[in-house]
Amino acid sequence: MIYFDSAATTLEKPQAVPSATAWAMRHLASPGRGGYSAGMGAADLMYRTREQAAHLFHVSDPEQVVLTSNATHGLNIAIRSLVKPGGTVVISGYEHNAVTRPLHAIPGVKIKVAAGPLFDAGGVYAAFEREVTPEVDAVIVNHVSNVFGFIQPVERIARLCQERGKPLIVDASQSAGILPVDMEGWGAAFVAMPGHKGLYGPQGTGLLLCGGDAAPLLCGGTGSLSARQEMPDFLPDRLEAGTQNVCGAAGLLAGMRFVSRKGVGRIHAHERALACRMMDRLVCVPGVAVFRGGQEQSGLFSLTVEGMDCEVAAEELAKWDVAVRAGLHCAPLAHQSAGTADTGTIRFSFSAFNNAGQVDRTAAILRKIVKDGKKAW
Repeated sequence: MIYFDSAATTLEKPQAVPSATAWAMRHLASPGRGGYSAGMGAADLMYRTREQAAHLFHVSDPEQVVLTSNATHGLNIAIRSLVKPGGTVVISGYEHNAVTRPLHAIPGVKIKVAAGPLFDAGGVYAAFEREVTPEVDAVIVNHVSNVFGFIQPVERIARLCQERGKPLIVDASQSAGILPVDMEGWGAAFVAMPGHKGLYGPQGTGLLLCGGDAAPLLCGGTGSLSARQEMPDFLPDRLEAGTQNVCGAAGLLAGMRFVSRKGVGRIHAHERALACRMMDRLVCVPGVAVFRGGQEQSGLFSLTVEGMDCEVAAEELAKWDVAVRAGLHCAPLAHQSAGTADTGTIRFSFSAFNNAGQVDRTAAILRKIVKDGKKAW
């Protein structure tokens, strides 16, 4: 299979990831639940995972790194911590349902959309300047659009939030492990990310980087302060109720070590080179509309095929054993902003394990699909 759906989850992992996961399953118990070697080993592994994340994402204290089940879990914690019923929040025009649905679930919340044109970082920043007004309780922005690969001006938005005294939540689902993520430099209240995408960890893993107070989403046992009926008032215990995914954390640690060794810059350059190669081969195909944005685009992109439903095109690619994602990608707001809400798009996303030969073969297959489709029309 040629797998170009790493924005959903990276399928091919470094060998150390499944090895670490399997080892933990055989040798480690629950962290914080016993003084015996299997329990203490689990606690040590969890701390090393936090240390690695703190180093990679510039977090001063490893205990500010909370392990979650995915980015959505972390975003729900962050949003519930900062946005109360009747509150006001500013989001970008390219947010995922992992942001918009939790906001809509809070009664009476006013959502202000800082809408800017696709691949226009200056326009997006200007929209945030207009919308971040005194009554705003929080600002939420994704670092990279999961549909178009649009790299949003997070650094400038972060400075704006600092100047106006507004807490910032960053969704780093499409940037963690691919672009620099600087928790301290941004001064963010929270940064959420999955473990199973650009960090090459197992599914069911994620991280929430916490810069301030947070409200528990779940309550239960933590292995600490068990005599109290309130959740602990310190991190990470306050946000990690119940038995943690130790096996997943072991794989995530191995994945983050892979990213650190290879280098975020090299990974981004590799993915972007593949995306540019594919776009160059498809942009001249009649009927194919490629959404590309120069330096404001990461290593993923979307396209549409005139006269062909995007889901049908993806199914045709699947017949050739090419895996892509088609539709709205759980981000209808992004499609509304880009004008593709009626059609959706076909998305190609890459990883450190893809190569130029796969790109060239897929481009040739898609050209054939488009040509055959036109004959059928």
